[in-house]
Amino acid sequence: MKFLVFILCFFPWFFSSLFPLDYSYYQQLKLPFFAPPSYFYGIVWPIVYFCIALSMTHIFLKYSFRNIPKSYLYTLLINYLFNQGYSFVFFGLKNPFLGFISCLGTFVSGLFLYQETFQLNEKSTKLLDPYVLLSLFATILSLTIYILNTL
Repeated sequence: MKFLVFILCFFPWFFSSLFPLDYSYYQQLKLPFFAPPSYFYGIVWPIVYFCIALSMTHIFLKYSFRNIPKSYLYTLLINYLFNQGYSFVFFGLKNPFLGFISCLGTFVSGLFLYQETFQLNEKSTKLLDPYVLLSLFATILSLTIYILNTL
């Protein structure tokens, strides 16, 4: 049962990767000196998604689904939509500004998710630390890419 709940929490985070997008677009842009190589994301994001799914699994197993506060579920949904929307707006629409907005939304909603998770299960919050840090980095990187490519 635990494994099934984990799988149901883990795989939706890869939804946006199912669509063909022009990932080479990233290399065509002016990038800041601190921009990691493309393969960095293919390594780090699955690890972060694993941690998010594990955090969610702890919450879903601790509470029955009906007893999970709606504020947690709404925050999780909003964060998920911002996170998944990034690939579509940045790589699909080739729009660095909307990519920045999506990153900012992911980071801010990630902070709210962190707070909601803390109220339900403090140990699960620690699993979200890499996500909050990576989304902060992605927001700074995205803003920098936007600025470099509009000047």
